[in-house]
Amino acid sequence: MVLAAGAGTRLRPLTFQIPKPMVPVVNRPVVHHVLDNLLRHGVKDVMVNVFAHPEQVKGYLGDGSRWSLRVRYSHEPRLMGTAGAIKKVENFFTDGPFLVMSGDGLSDIDLSDMLRFHKKRKSIATMAIKGVDSRFEYGVTMTDESGRIKGFLEKPSWGDVFSNKVNTGIYLLEPEVLKYIPRNRAYDFGHELWPKLLKLRKPIYAYETQRYWCDVGNLSEYRRCQVDVLEGRVQVSIPGAETRKGVWIEEGSTISPRTVLRGPCVIGKGCLIEAGAQIGPHTVVGDRARIFSRAVLKNCILFANVTVGSGVQLSNCILGANGHVTENITVYEAAVLNLNGH
Repeated sequence: MVLAAGAGTRLRPLTFQIPKPMVPVVNRPVVHHVLDNLLRHGVKDVMVNVFAHPEQVKGYLGDGSRWSLRVRYSHEPRLMGTAGAIKKVENFFTDGPFLVMSGDGLSDIDLSDMLRFHKKRKSIATMAIKGVDSRFEYGVTMTDESGRIKGFLEKPSWGDVFSNKVNTGIYLLEPEVLKYIPRNRAYDFGHELWPKLLKLRKPIYAYETQRYWCDVGNLSEYRRCQVDVLEGRVQVSIPGAETRKGVWIEEGSTISPRTVLRGPCVIGKGCLIEAGAQIGPHTVVGDRARIFSRAVLKNCILFANVTVGSGVQLSNCILGANGHVTENITVYEAAVLNLNGH
């Protein structure tokens, strides 16, 4: 199950136009990378729940054939919560353990190793956890030496923190777990199901992954994961041909020989980049972008169909789809521009 129904409020204004799982990381939606990893570990059937902008998710993923997967959809007219979403399609999960993945979490977690851990401990519910530096944005977990979960707190305050091992939202569950989720109402893993399983003394375990994981949940984390991909800190397929170390260019782009490309950077399909423009480092240019002469882009993320005018200088900026920056201006730090003609 890929959970793709979140509203993405912490990523606004980007998510006014697109759902959070469709936010691009190196010019591919986050959910694209999630399916890549599922395929890598032998998954064949995927259920995706949708709520905000469902047509965009369905239009991109289709029937899953581009991944050699079978993808089906559960449309939620009202949000059912992370666990309620699974209960709604419980007939999909009948034969043995199943995975639950966040559609907006970027990770190259070893799901095969997690399954071995799950089976060895005869767990009915296994949560992937990760040690992180910032401890209060995520649910934290306390375990014994075997990995059995002894305590759990969803998004605690600093005064409550007793662990830096956080809940990644990646779960392996036995179908038995479904009977503990009530029907036809919103129900949440972090606040409700995990505490219930703990109270019932069910064998639930935490699998600590050393692999990469980033919740693409707010703008700072979104920027960080893009840099991490470009720096090779996570096993993610970067589209395009690597024309030289750290410079990826997709097909159909016209780039002046007098353009300066500083890696790591990615140029999407069908772009036009004029002489004297400087791109990079740590910059991703979306499909069909138009970058005019003497424009300078550093640490930037450009969505599709963006226009950057002559002489514009952008540093650490995100430009949403169809955005135009056409004046001879300089913008530094954290600007999110996705308005036409501005």
